Formats: sequence, C-alpha cells, structure tokens
Amino acid sequence: MSERIQIGMVSASGVQNSRMHQAIEERISKLVKRRGGPLPETEDAFRKACRDMLRIGSYKPTGRGKPASEYLLRAASEEAFPRINPVADINNYISLAYLVPISLWDVDKIKDADSWLFRAGLENEQFVFNPSGQAIGLHDLASGFAVIEGVETPIVTPVKDCQLTKTDGNTSNIAAAVYYPAFWSGAPGLPDILQEFSGILKEISDHVEIAIII
Repeated sequence: MSERIQIGMVSASGVQNSRMHQAIEERISKLVKRRGGPLPETEDAFRKACRDMLRIGSYKPTGRGKPASEYLLRAASEEAFPRINPVADINNYISLAYLVPISLWDVDKIKDADSWLFRAGLENEQFVFNPSGQAIGLHDLASGFAVIEGVETPIVTPVKDCQLTKTDGNTSNIAAAVYYPAFWSGAPGLPDILQEFSGILKEISDHVEIAIII
C-alpha cells in the first residue's frame, strides 16, 4: 500500500467541539464559493491521482467507492456543503481545499487502543458507517485499524469512516489521517496540508501534533 499512498497523521487534545466558531465558518463559506465551479486542470489531475491511489488489488474507486473528498466537492458545487461540528468542519474544509480524502475519529470512543495500523482490508472485513446500520466492505480498500492487545479493529477508510468513532459535540480528543498519492510529485505537498490542518486545529485545541507515518 505504501507505494501508492502516503499517510499523514494529525492528533489534537482538549478540543472545544461543543459550539460553532465564526472564523471556521467564514473560511468554509469562502472556500465553498470558490469550489462551486470547474476545477483548474492541475487540480483536476490531482483529484484523479487521489482516486487512482486507491486502486489496490481488486478495489475500484468508482461510484460509491470514490474518495470522500469527491463527495465534498460535489456538495460544494450543489451548495449543500455539510456543517457538522467544529472539528469535523475543519476536517472537511481541509479535504475540500486540497482535494484529499481525510479520516477523522474520536480516540476516546475506541478505548485502550495501543496503536493505529493502516493496510488494505481483507475480504471479510467491514464496519457500519451510518446510523441506519449500513456497512462498507473493506476488501483491498486502504483502511485504518485500532490495535488493542494485538486485535485489529477497522475504524476508517478514505471513503467512509466508522459510525462508532465519529466525532460529536462531546468530543475532546481526536486523530485524523490524510491520504495522499505517493506517486504525485507536484503541489500541494503533504507537509503543507498537515501544517494548515494543525494550524486551524490549534485555534480550538490545547495541543496538536502532526507526523507522516507512511
């Protein structure tokens, strides 16, 4: 998987996630307006690269299997960009601004995790991704797992994230994974994306850390 995808991690603690923040909303509104039209040629090429990086094994990033960033791009063009909670909104802002899929989870909702692992999902692996109980199959899909005493529990992908670990108004500690095409040689760079992500999170968090793990 590493020859196709780089993954940058962002973690934040002491997140103020119970109220909306005007500065975040202003950023989103300006970006959504800018993203309402067609993408410039270079950005569209990068969008396609983010889709192509998911072509691992039998996985095809088409239809409902496209990167989550493409859903946000469509929502912006339809003036239906979601507002969820501050940390989720920051996540979606960065995803739309840079056209990269990003996973976000509440680390307190997957207790006792020793570490996080990213690999292609196996044929029988899946998780529920919405309140109605719909599940996504993870076969050959780049996936993130919480590791607890050697047991790997899937919680995120570049397409959908697990319902169990989604953020809400009570969230105070989060982690996020930025998925980036390893074969892309132009701008934007993954370090730049992580820096802006962490910079905005610092406005509503006590402590923020970033790292490139793959």
